[in-house]
This record gives sequence, structure tokens and C-alpha cells, in this order.
Amino acid sequence: MPVERPGSDGEHLVQQRLGTTARADRFYADQVLDHLNVRMQEFVARQEMFFLATADRHGECDSTFRAGPPGFVQVLDDRLLAYPEYRGNGVMASIGNISENPRLGILMIDFTRDRIGLHVNGRARVVLDEEMRACYPGLPVDPVPGRRAQLWVTVEVEEAYIHCAKHIPHLQKVPAKERGARAWGTDDVRRKGGDFFGAAAEAEQRPLFRHPQRANEHLRGGLHEDAPEHGYGAEPAALPGSRSPLRDGLAAELNGEFLDRVEQVLARAQPRRPAEDAPEFRGWFDRRDG
Repeated sequence: MPVERPGSDGEHLVQQRLGTTARADRFYADQVLDHLNVRMQEFVARQEMFFLATADRHGECDSTFRAGPPGFVQVLDDRLLAYPEYRGNGVMASIGNISENPRLGILMIDFTRDRIGLHVNGRARVVLDEEMRACYPGLPVDPVPGRRAQLWVTVEVEEAYIHCAKHIPHLQKVPAKERGARAWGTDDVRRKGGDFFGAAAEAEQRPLFRHPQRANEHLRGGLHEDAPEHGYGAEPAALPGSRSPLRDGLAAELNGEFLDRVEQVLARAQPRRPAEDAPEFRGWFDRRDG
């Protein structure tokens, strides 16, 4: 029985038209895995950032950036990883997209040591922090308030493959004493970058919502006519500790009950600023305050 080629029908068609099918097949055969091998797991465990791509049920895309200390992305096994959602600007663009479309793409790039990248594509599910820790009690507790997860996103790995080094710049990290402390979890506008691009200055000249007819429609409950079968109205999936349901039909079920609980969690969150006398971070795996 022939093995199904990785990738989309669209990329296969473009390969045919541009004559790159044989080259693409070599890459698929040599580099594309449906799991994280040992070297990939080691790579993930030491990363401090990644780029995240999601899309809503209409196919409208969002790309964003996630960061944390080494180990903030947890490798739960060779086909399952998880990352925390820290306090942000409150827009919840990525979580909102996942509630409608569980497919996501992650790109991790090591700019300083190996100068190489790793793509991870898969299916996501959103889990409250307390539920995640009930399933995985060994998760580390970060002593920095701004880096304490409110939510987790678990990702069932479907594709994992290299991003080649030839165009990745080789960067050098600035010592912490030279760059200053990072303002994790702050609501201080200046420390977050202020109006760097001048968008707030133009606010009165543009509409508030680009698609007002879609505003908050994911909060109404129930499936829409064009919603994917794995939307928030599907049968609830088991928590990440239960492997079989994750394999068979992973989705991010943000149903009404779950949204209520998320809102309760977010309502408890207060603007935080690092205390002047805050102790120095002693490592991501320091569990003494947990």
C-alpha cells in the first residue's frame, strides 16, 4: 500500500508545475517525521522562543511570538508537547483561532547555538493550568509571577521537520546585566513598547472592527454552518493524560462552560510589575514555591 505523501494538495500541484516533485519527495522521505525524535526533543527542551501560526475557521491567519525560559515548551512524549499561555494583551487571538480551528504551526529557530530551525505542525487543545497539572503533576512551577501559566496549549504532533540553516542569521545573546530585566506580565505601556508604530495615534481614523459581523461569534455557543467538525461544539476530548482520544479527534473545545471558566481565571489576574527586590530567577525547574 503506498504511503501518503506529506503536505497539501496545493503544494504537490505547485511541485508538479515547477518540476520539483523529486526534490520534494527526497525531503519528505529524509526529513519529515510524524513524531519528535530524541534529537528534536532535546532541541525543543532548550528553546526560549518560537513563532506560532494559527487560523480561524474562515482561514484568516495570525502569526505571533512566544517566549519563556528554557523548558517552557514541555515535551510530554514523542507525539505530544505543551506550552503555557502567559498574561498578554487580552486579545486571545491564538486561543480564539484554536477554538475554531485546532490546526497550528510552530517554528522554533536557534539563532545563537546551532543556527537551525524545527517546524512542528499539529492539532491543538486548550487546557486550564489546574487541569494540566492534575494530569501532569511534574510540571515545573515558575517563581516569576508574570510567567505563571493561566492556560496551556497541548499539541499533538503530526509533522516535524528541519528548517535549513543557510538563511538563518547567527546572533549573539546580550548578557542579562546589559539588557536589563524583562518585564514579564507587566501592563506598563512604556515597558511593553508604547505606541512604537504609531497605531494608537491613528485610532480615530480607522474602524474599530474590520469584520464587525463576526465580532464575538465564537462566544455564542453551538456550531455555525461553516464551522469545522472539530469545533467547540464537538464531543469533549479527554484531558491530555488520556492518549487515545487525543489521537482520534483532538480539538480545542472552548464551549460555553469552558469559556466561563477561562473568564474566571482571567478575572483573577491583576496587573503585575516585578518587585524591585524580587529574587533572581533560579531556574525553570525550581519548584520551591509550588
